[in-house]
Amino acid sequence: MEKYVSDLMAGVKAKNPGESEFHQAVQEVAESLTLVLDREPRYRKAKILERIIEPERVIMFRAAWQDDKGELHVNRGFRIQMNSAIGPYKGGLRFHPSVNLGILKFLAFEQVFKNALTTLPMGGGKGGSDFDPHGRSDAEVMRFCQAFMCELFRHIGPDTDVPAGDIGVGAREIGFLFGMYKKLKDEFTGVMTGKGLTWGGSVIRPEATGYGAVYFADEMLKTRKEDLKGKTALVSGAGNVAQYTVEKLITLGAKPVTLSDSTGYIYDEQGIDRDKLMFVMDLKNNRRGRISEYADKFKGAVFTKVDPKLDYNPLWNHKAECAFPSATQNEINGKDATNLLRNGCYVVSEGANMPSTIDAVNQFLDAKILFGPGKAANAGGVATSGLEMAQNSMRIRWTREEVDARLFNIMKNIHDVCYRTAEKYGTPGNYVNGANIAGFTKVAEAMLDQGLV
Repeated sequence: MEKYVSDLMAGVKAKNPGESEFHQAVQEVAESLTLVLDREPRYRKAKILERIIEPERVIMFRAAWQDDKGELHVNRGFRIQMNSAIGPYKGGLRFHPSVNLGILKFLAFEQVFKNALTTLPMGGGKGGSDFDPHGRSDAEVMRFCQAFMCELFRHIGPDTDVPAGDIGVGAREIGFLFGMYKKLKDEFTGVMTGKGLTWGGSVIRPEATGYGAVYFADEMLKTRKEDLKGKTALVSGAGNVAQYTVEKLITLGAKPVTLSDSTGYIYDEQGIDRDKLMFVMDLKNNRRGRISEYADKFKGAVFTKVDPKLDYNPLWNHKAECAFPSATQNEINGKDATNLLRNGCYVVSEGANMPSTIDAVNQFLDAKILFGPGKAANAGGVATSGLEMAQNSMRIRWTREEVDARLFNIMKNIHDVCYRTAEKYGTPGNYVNGANIAGFTKVAEAMLDQGLV
C-alpha cells in the first residue's frame, strides 16, 4: 500500500502543480485510507479515491467592480464542486487575498468527508475570491458581492449547490450575495446558509462551529472519564469560530486565555470571561478593530505582535491542557506541536480547516493525545447549515434549544463513529483514521451504487 500512496501522490502533484495545501490534504487522507483499501479491494478497483480527488466541476470567473472613488477593480472568483454523491454540493465561500485554486480544492476535498460525517445529505464544495473585504465600505462590499453573484448564480441552487460563509464572508456578505441571487433568479429559495434570522436563517448558525469543536473535545475527554471543567485552553483567531469556542468553554467551566488576529495575539492569564468576550465581539463584529485593543482595555492581559519570519507561533507556547486552533490552515507547525506537548497540552480540537501541518499531526498521534481533526471537530458549522437547509425546505423554524440539541447530538455521533471506526481498523484513539475512513466509506458506497458518473 505504500507504493499505492506514493504513485497516487506523484499523480496528484503532476496534475496539480504548486497546490501544496491540496497535496497535503490528499496525502493525509490517502495514508489513513490504506487501512480500508487493503480490506476492500473493490474501492481500489473502482478507483473511488482517485475520483474523489478530481473535482466534478471547477468554475473560475472574473468579478469586476467599482470602489467608492470610482476606481475599477478585477478579482477572480471560484467555485469548486467536488463531489455530489450524497447530496447537493455544500461548503463556504472565502473572501481573502490568499485565496487561490489550490487552497479552495483542499477545502472542498476536506468538505466531502466532513459533510459525510454529519450524516446529513450534503456533498462537498468550496468557493470564494481573492477580494479582501477588510477596510472596504459596506457599499464597496455590496458592489463586489453583486458582481460575484452575477456569475455564480448560474451554477448554484437549493438542489444543486448551497454555499455558505467562511473567512471574510459573514452576515453582511451573505445578505448581499443572497439579495442579488434573488433578484437574478426571481425566486426565494434556501440557496445559501448563514442567512439573517428574519429571512430564512437558523439560530445557532454563527455559534455552531465553535460550539461543535468544544462539544467534540468534551466527548474525547469523556473517553478518559474527564471533562473540560477547570482546564486552561489556548484559542487562536478572533472571528466567529474563536468567539463561540470561548463562549462554550466558559459555559463548560474551562478557562480560555488567548485570542489572535493577523497582527498578533493576547494572553490573559486570569482568563477570558463573559464580559471580556462581549468586548471582543463588539471589537471584531461591529468596530472591526484589532485584538491588541483587548490588552489596552483589560489589566494583566498582554498583546504580542507575531513576527511572520518566526518558525513558530508563541501563542502555542503557554501552559494549557487544551488547544483550539480556530484561525486558518497550517497555523500549528511541528515546532508549535512540540511546544504544546511540552507545556502539558493533551487535547487538540481543530476549529479551523487543516490548521495543523502533517508534522504536527504526526507528533500529536505519536504522543497519543486526544486529537480531533478539523473534518470531524469543526463539522458543527456545516451540520447546522444542513439544519438550516432542512428548515428552509419545510418552511419552518426551530427554536434555539432544538437546534443546539440537534447540534450536540450530531457532534456526539460524529465523535462516536470516528472512535468506533478507529477501533475497527486497529488504531484505537486515532480520530484522524476514524474520521477519514468513516467519511470515505459513506461516499464510496454511494458512488458505487450510482455507477461510473
